[in-house]
Amino acid sequence: MTVTDTRAAGTAAAVLTPRLRLVLVLLLAAQFMLAVDFSILNVALPVIGEGLGFSLAHLQWIGTAFALCAAGFTLLFGRIADLFGRRRLFLGGLVVLGAASLAGGLAQSPEVLITARVCQGLATAAVTPAGLSLLTTSFPEGPLREKALGLNGALMSAGFTTGAILGGLLTDMLSWRWSFFINVPVALAVLLVAPAVIKESRPQERPKLDLPGAVSVTLGLLAVVLGLTRAGEHGWGSPAALLPLAAGVVLLLVFYAVERRVSAPLVPLSVLGKRSVAWGNIAGLIAFLTETSLVFLLTLYLQKVLGFSPLAAGLSFGVLGLGTVVGGSVAPKVIGRIGSRPTLIAGGILQAVATAALLGLGADRSWLWLLLAGTFLGGVGNMLVIVGFMVTATSGLADHEQGLATGLATMTQQIGITMGTPIMSAVATAAMTGSGAAAVLGGLRAAIAVNAAVVLLGVLTSALFLRGADRSS
Repeated sequence: MTVTDTRAAGTAAAVLTPRLRLVLVLLLAAQFMLAVDFSILNVALPVIGEGLGFSLAHLQWIGTAFALCAAGFTLLFGRIADLFGRRRLFLGGLVVLGAASLAGGLAQSPEVLITARVCQGLATAAVTPAGLSLLTTSFPEGPLREKALGLNGALMSAGFTTGAILGGLLTDMLSWRWSFFINVPVALAVLLVAPAVIKESRPQERPKLDLPGAVSVTLGLLAVVLGLTRAGEHGWGSPAALLPLAAGVVLLLVFYAVERRVSAPLVPLSVLGKRSVAWGNIAGLIAFLTETSLVFLLTLYLQKVLGFSPLAAGLSFGVLGLGTVVGGSVAPKVIGRIGSRPTLIAGGILQAVATAALLGLGADRSWLWLLLAGTFLGGVGNMLVIVGFMVTATSGLADHEQGLATGLATMTQQIGITMGTPIMSAVATAAMTGSGAAAVLGGLRAAIAVNAAVVLLGVLTSALFLRGADRSS
């Protein structure tokens, strides 16, 4: 290929054609829908419990069943997408998601609803890494991919906030069942258009699936997520939390030993050994852990201290959603100008400062302006980190490894979301002395301080360990 041909190819790759634009819209619509699913039922849980006869002890399984499958199977499905076809897994996952959402909306018993949530979680574990790897393989490294990942990150983060607001609105105005039904038309629309627009992506030679590695990592992740979930319910020192956590650690060590020996590992250690992959995912884990748990803490502040209703509390996070959209929109330009590592650092510093500012929240509603300003700026900073993490963790890898890279990134996201709330809940509970709004506020301030400190830890790891890993630095 001549120099002129190379330049022409590079120019063509940098142009967002109508087909690529439609591919982007379809993939982003699917990812946004999955993000909404994480939080849309939170407000509706008490109503669902009353309607279907869930006991209070079993109500949390509506969320746990989804989180277990979404986090536990994502790495396996990310690799399966690499081996057997990303588009095939993406479309198959959407079919399962649409059917499970319809079944959940029509459920007349707790058993059917939990089964539907399990299937929704499995579908999310398949569609998320497959969709992300289709995104990274459809758009070459550089400005186009950074723009696509920025929009994806903004919509995913906004989806968590939208889910809380939408769940409240649908439950109040129609029925909790519409929190399930709303997925069905979106899934159908994507399924009708995607086969004609999105090209299949898989290697010419299909390696063997590492079954021992797949079993050990999936069971290990399931055990870890279960342990984290139970820690939030029973405390970190309870056997219900410690036993699955210990089992998960042992299984993950078994997985590491397996990957060192097999000829075609599920996760090649050479990929995990890349600083951009390893430390990029650490930055992403901290970003998701801190921001999602901060939403939990501020929800308690709005309801337990300021006396807001659940719906009003959900609507208050609309400003956070706006901040994430702004952050996701500007992140590609920032990365293009200064590189992904400086973006991770700058975004983390902004998020840490905005979070620390929330330590000034008081016990009356006159402090709402501080919450809105802090969550907006924190949302911008957090989204800079998330997009920087996605760009860092998926760069410098061949196309046949993109499903693995996005599977790791998706697993990081799911684990971060799952870990954050029980950790910060435990910190807040331990710091509460006495009862009443003042005690709650004291506990929340302690947890917010820890949250800001963890964000700064993420800044430090990016600054120290990603040096030289940024393609732009």
